[in-house]
Amino acid sequence: MSKTSLIAEPGVPQILIAREVNAPREIVYRAYTEPDLLVQWLGPRRYAMTIDRLEISDSGTWRYLHRGDDGTEYAFRGVFHGTPSLDGIVQTFEFEGTPGQVSLETVTFEDLGSRTLVRTNAVYQSVANRDAMIESGMEAGLNEGLDRLDELLTKLFPVGA
Repeated sequence: MSKTSLIAEPGVPQILIAREVNAPREIVYRAYTEPDLLVQWLGPRRYAMTIDRLEISDSGTWRYLHRGDDGTEYAFRGVFHGTPSLDGIVQTFEFEGTPGQVSLETVTFEDLGSRTLVRTNAVYQSVANRDAMIESGMEAGLNEGLDRLDELLTKLFPVGA
């Protein structure tokens, strides 16, 4: 599995994330935008994910729920800015448990032939908000989700196929 690069510069309300995955960008984009694929990888394994709403369009909204075995739910929501495409996705991200702490995320899919470099630039309203996100366990959850994405992409695009 690939290693995730996560950079959070001191004093800058931003997180830069990069991960190379073993599939063409068309397939990776589908994994980010098709509900039946998205629920298979986004988030930690210990949570079942459901999609309450996913409108892949300019000004379209989304809302995801992660539910633990104990019934605890964590909800996330956002709005797409511009029409999501192979060139990238721009969206807001808000954890409903901390309303009003919204980040702006840009995800790009760099074509490397049979591989794709996925980059995420997440900009927060303050360094304190960015730090709270990191301290929440975001990095572990992110890595686990991206490991699951690798597993899904291997099914969708077997190496050597």
